[in-house]
Amino acid sequence: MSQNITKKDKMRPDPRLLAERALPQDGEEQDGGEPKRRRARSVTVNLSESPLGWLHARGHLSDRQFDAGEKLRADWERAHLAPRITMRWDAAPVAGAKRRTPAVLNETEAQLAAKQRFTNAIDHLGSDLSDIAWRIICGGEGTPVAEKNLGWPARSGKLVLKIALDRLADFYRLPG
Repeated sequence: MSQNITKKDKMRPDPRLLAERALPQDGEEQDGGEPKRRRARSVTVNLSESPLGWLHARGHLSDRQFDAGEKLRADWERAHLAPRITMRWDAAPVAGAKRRTPAVLNETEAQLAAKQRFTNAIDHLGSDLSDIAWRIICGGEGTPVAEKNLGWPARSGKLVLKIALDRLADFYRLPG
């Protein structure tokens, strides 16, 4: 199968913003009694994958605003508020396995805590700011699409989103 790459395609800039991110370390390995550090591993991520990441990568959002949006999105995902399209394939617990000490919060409690944080954050934003924040941060809509769906003038969504992100940063008590 041959690819037909035209001169126009070669001149088009790559729409992706790729960056290397280090993966968290799993800990230390024991080698003959003395600890040995694992080699750091990294992964290439596309910074423009989400609308919030796209805005941050191009300098339209501060680090504090981006972190606030990521905290809201993490709570939304942790609370499992997105619609499911398939069944859960989690492994069933093994009978007769060793019991371990329970985590601080079990899965259900962590999900309920995340849902409560998400609800409190959306309530903190109020009805005026929560629409644009949810559409862009959680729904993954681009700013122009969100503006159109809300019936707003062009280029107003980014300004309102920045105000919402500042309020979210205050809610999550982010330094800045």
